[in-house]
Amino acid sequence: MFYATVLATEACAKPLRCIRIVRSPAAGPTHTIHSLTMRLAVGGNPRIAAPSSCLTRCIPHIHAGSSITSRPQWQQQASPLSARWHCFVTAAVQEAVTATSPASSEALASSQAQAVDAAAVAARSSGQLPKNFDFAKREQQLYHWWEQSGVFAPDMSAPGPTFTIPMPPPNVTGKLHMGHAMFITLQDVMARYARMAGKKTLWLPGTDHAGIATQNVVEQQLESQGTSRIELGRQAFEQRVWAWKEEYGGFITTQLRRLGASCDWSRERFTLDLGLSEAVAEAFVRLADQGLVYRGAYMVNWSPRLGTAVSDLEVEYSEEPGFLYFFKYPLADSDRGEYLPVATTRPETILGDTAVAVNPADERYKQYVGRHVTVPMSGGRTIPVIADDYVDMEFGTGALKITPGHDPNDYEIGKRVGLDTINIMHKDGSLNAAAGTYAGLDRFDARKRLWSDMEAAGLVIKKENYTTRVPRSQRGGEVVEPLVSEQWFVRMEPLAKPALAAVANGDIKIMPERFERIYNMWLENIKDWCVSRQLWWGHRIPVWYVHSSQEQANA
Repeated sequence: MFYATVLATEACAKPLRCIRIVRSPAAGPTHTIHSLTMRLAVGGNPRIAAPSSCLTRCIPHIHAGSSITSRPQWQQQASPLSARWHCFVTAAVQEAVTATSPASSEALASSQAQAVDAAAVAARSSGQLPKNFDFAKREQQLYHWWEQSGVFAPDMSAPGPTFTIPMPPPNVTGKLHMGHAMFITLQDVMARYARMAGKKTLWLPGTDHAGIATQNVVEQQLESQGTSRIELGRQAFEQRVWAWKEEYGGFITTQLRRLGASCDWSRERFTLDLGLSEAVAEAFVRLADQGLVYRGAYMVNWSPRLGTAVSDLEVEYSEEPGFLYFFKYPLADSDRGEYLPVATTRPETILGDTAVAVNPADERYKQYVGRHVTVPMSGGRTIPVIADDYVDMEFGTGALKITPGHDPNDYEIGKRVGLDTINIMHKDGSLNAAAGTYAGLDRFDARKRLWSDMEAAGLVIKKENYTTRVPRSQRGGEVVEPLVSEQWFVRMEPLAKPALAAVANGDIKIMPERFERIYNMWLENIKDWCVSRQLWWGHRIPVWYVHSSQEQANA
């Protein structure tokens, strides 16, 4: 038996590791490896370059202290592995398949050991071995060699089955963060393990066009240049975004390479590639044919600056200092100045109120249920006082203004009890004609003006400092406005049911198991998904409308 002892030296395109062949005291037939010129090694897995007549084989067992025994065992160890073992390291080995005497074997081992030692000493004396390992330089050279050699591509000669992982595409505007590092590490481990197990392995990389984030970046560039996408027009704007993508869009993939991700970059995809765009359109049509896609007017998260609806997952809530405004809601049928005290964090939405709600168990307000109050600064519009269990008697005054057009909880109450829905805002965040004399004002300017006018009218009780949960767009950063808008939605309940069943019956196993409860809770309470966006950069919904005139189309 022979032992292979790995001696490390440092170089990239020059000898990197040496192998010392040492004769063991054990007797018996042996196989020798000779004519070894080490070219590259990673994690103790060497690439052995030898003359072209050599037999190419993967040798997983050449490590410090590991052994090479008789040929049948050697072949048995290597057979389930492809030539791209682990880090896709190949070994070209010229073997002397002869049963030699201990004396001749020892002589061969001794001569090779002397040659290896001489090469190692020469490398050190010539200055090829720096004091410190320059990982920033060497790792990039190594990865470039891996990629150019095609070692990340599936080995179709591998004996095992196909194993494929699609990469969750990071945003083309993105930069590396811990989330990327986590999923890249996990998928890389799975892909490398599959290759080691002899599977035809493909880890498919790609990037997401990131509609909101990318459009936002380019619009900010245009603003700094004194223009806008509206002035450019859709076609010219799309050309600008494509140009930006070509110039800056590869940053995140460069960072993924620096992590050592062993994905097949020759197959990299972009979510706006022609084939993928066609697939999106086909999926939309199929879902529509199955009744799983519909168009309707519902409460959405609206981003005034971006001019688009955003999903719940694209809204981030932050704790911010604000105010709790206490004011009077005058009873419409009272001549004694009676009122209900109400509190709100958004006074401008008073103009869209359609009811005031109290808890049916609240003794303070039972006598007012069924009566009407006058909306402040509305010109005399009256709304009913209703009873609803949703109202928290301990919050504020215990009387809750209901604005179905601009609050998701109020929207649900309004649907349940049949209240009108009034939208008081334009899509740019300014107030519309439904706001009366405040029409045209920005929502935050209207808040100040309205509160000032209410103070002058004697309708203000007090204003207190209050920490509020402010919904902000994850992409644009501005305050998101809940409002009712006509959008396209996917029905989620029919899709969630089989997903829940798959985990319940064991077809899918979630690890660690504690996350199964979170998974179930999320799918059991899922709402229909708003999939439409009012953007110019992205997939266009394959739906067209016919109007009798341009004026009607603009409306």
